[in-house]
Amino acid sequence: MAKYFIIAGEASGDTHAASLITQIKQRDAQAQFIGLGGDHMVAAGCRLYQHISHMAFMGIVAVVRNAGQVRRNFRIAQEALLAERPDALILVDYPSFNLQMASFCRKHLPQTKIYYYIPPKVWAWKRRRIHRIARLCDEVLGIFPFEPDFYAQYGYRCTYVGNPTAEQLKTSVKPRTKSRIISVLPGSRLDEVRCCLPRMLEAARRFSDYQIVVCAAPGIEDAFYRSYLQQGETLTRDTYEALQQAQAAIVNSGTATLEAALLRCPQVAVYHLAGSWLIGLIRWIQPLLFSIKHFTPVNIVAGKEVIKECIANDFTVEKVADELGRLLTDETYKKEMLASYEHLASILGSQPASANAAEIITSKR
Repeated sequence: MAKYFIIAGEASGDTHAASLITQIKQRDAQAQFIGLGGDHMVAAGCRLYQHISHMAFMGIVAVVRNAGQVRRNFRIAQEALLAERPDALILVDYPSFNLQMASFCRKHLPQTKIYYYIPPKVWAWKRRRIHRIARLCDEVLGIFPFEPDFYAQYGYRCTYVGNPTAEQLKTSVKPRTKSRIISVLPGSRLDEVRCCLPRMLEAARRFSDYQIVVCAAPGIEDAFYRSYLQQGETLTRDTYEALQQAQAAIVNSGTATLEAALLRCPQVAVYHLAGSWLIGLIRWIQPLLFSIKHFTPVNIVAGKEVIKECIANDFTVEKVADELGRLLTDETYKKEMLASYEHLASILGSQPASANAAEIITSKR
C-alpha cells in the first residue's frame, strides 16, 4: 500500500492536486494520501497537516509579515514527513516552499521518490533553479508544451503531461450565454485581494449599465468581500459561470487569466506589487530580472500580447478602465482576442494532465 505526501500551497494547486489524487486512486485503490493543502484535497481523500488558509502568502512583504507562520508551516511539514515516511512526495506548484521541502526530503528520506507536478516557471525567471529541481526530483511533470525542450537545453528531462486547467475546463464546463456582466477576479490570497479589489471595482464601476460580479476564492469569507461591495454588486463562488456569462473580466494575473481565456471571456489582467511606486522603471529593468516579455500565462504561452497587462505602476484605475472600455465597445479588438484564445487552446492541446501524471507516478513507485 503506497503512501503519498502531497503539498499544495494555494487554491489552484489544491484543485489540481485533488484531481491527481482521484486519478492515483483509480490506479491504486489502497493508496494513502497525507499532506498540506485545501478543501478539494480533503474531499478527494487526503488527510491534511496544514490548510492552505495558513499558507497562501504572496510576495516578499507578505512573507516577511507572516514569517512566524511560514516557519511553523515548514516545521509542520518537516515533522509530518519524518513521521509518515511516505513512498512518494508530490509537490504541486508553490515553488519557494516546495523546493525547500524537496531538499529536506532528499536529505532525510533518500528512499522517498520526489515528483514535481506543475514545476516552477524557471523559463520565466530564476533559471538557476532548474539545476536544483533536476537534482532533487525524480520526475518533473510539466504543464506547458514548451517545457520539455527548455529542460533539454540544460541536459535535463521534463515530461509534458498536459495542462490541468485546460483539462478541467474541458470536462466540467457547459456553454452559457453572455450577459451584461463584468466579472472581477481579484486573486486567491487575502493580501492580494485586499490590494487589488478596490481598484478593480473602481474601474468596473465606470460602466454603470453593467452588473459587477466578484468571484470569491476558497478560504476567504464572504464578509471580507462584502465590505468592499456596493448595492447591486454580486459575490459568487462559481468563477467559471461568472466568466462564461461576462462580457469582459478584470483578472488578477495567474492561472485565472488562463481560465478566462479558455472560457472565451475577454479580459484585462492586473497585478499588484508592493512598493510598485518605487519601481516605475519595471519595464526597463524587466530584461534584467525576467527571461520573458510577458507576465500572464495567456501571453507567455501565446508568445505575444493577447491580453493587456496592467502590472505594478501600470495597475491604475484609469488604465484598467480604458482597456475594459475597449473590450466592451471595440468588436474588432474583441474578435482578435477571441481568435488568439482559440490558438492558445490548440497549443495546450487536450491531454488528460492528471491521468498522465498519475500514470507516471504510480508506475515508478
